[in-house]
Amino acid sequence: MSAGPDPASSAGRREIDGPGGLLIAAPLRLEAWAIASARPPARVLRIGMGARRARAAVPCLLDDPAIALLVLGFGGGLAADGRVGEAVVADVVQRPGEAPIGCQGAQALVDAIRSAGLQARRGPIVSVRRPAMGAARKALAEGGALAVDMESAWLARAARERPFAVVRVLSDTPAQELLHPRAPFAVARACAALRRVAAALHAWTPGE
Repeated sequence: MSAGPDPASSAGRREIDGPGGLLIAAPLRLEAWAIASARPPARVLRIGMGARRARAAVPCLLDDPAIALLVLGFGGGLAADGRVGEAVVADVVQRPGEAPIGCQGAQALVDAIRSAGLQARRGPIVSVRRPAMGAARKALAEGGALAVDMESAWLARAARERPFAVVRVLSDTPAQELLHPRAPFAVARACAALRRVAAALHAWTPGE
């Protein structure tokens, strides 16, 4: 499998607002498909899962003429009251022990997502190299983050001076982790919510 980015699908390749508009970076094929199927006002690029693929995607994203970059996909909930299908909008992203990186338009994104009838809140998102479960998840939660992913902090380097935002739809939580028997149902619910988040982007202006 190539470590670099590739188009999600024929739908993902469609330039809805042209190359100078919003670019959505989605790690997984399933995520990219769900996002593109909602016909958001953006292009969708699948960059692959994990830190290595995120780093490999940075040069391509830096060269892209898009005026704003949004990382959109699934994430793991850290808050005890987090629910599968809830959207967490980052006001900062960071790797453990490193300085936070600011995101733009967080509250406007929360408002747009809530206007579509979805649960959404804003707060820190932490990026790690491997799935966080059990004690690792608890330790990250104690640091104050609301969600965890495996790409966003590395992809932040690709923002340049452009507005940069991150939204993660929770596919697992402390009460229902990745190996939970109902995990497939949780992923299906998260996928449906992700599609609705993508559609809600019509009500959001990057950078506001």
